[in-house]
Amino acid sequence: MASVYEINKGINRPIEFKGFRAQYVTYLAIGLVTLLLLFAIGYIIGISSYILVAVIGGGGFAMVSWIYKLSHKYGEHGLMKASAYRNIPTAIVCRSRKPLLSLKQKGGGK
Repeated sequence: MASVYEINKGINRPIEFKGFRAQYVTYLAIGLVTLLLLFAIGYIIGISSYILVAVIGGGGFAMVSWIYKLSHKYGEHGLMKASAYRNIPTAIVCRSRKPLLSLKQKGGGK
């Protein structure tokens, strides 16, 4: 029996799939493809299938839980805003007046 999954996207609304919004759908897809490749590499190397299923299954559960938590904590654009906020310096240190004096000269002051 075939299952049909719908990706809901209305007009001017972000993509939403099973509770994951916007860029988190992409993060989830990249993570799942990575886990699939890790399973294939482990299988080719010769690691026991039972160990691989346990490790990849646990890793998949942890990844989905983490992305779901991020999606609900930060929302559609909040993760990008939080990472941008971390890059803002706490203070701007100016030990000389030269940069400030040159601003007045370049601006053609009054």
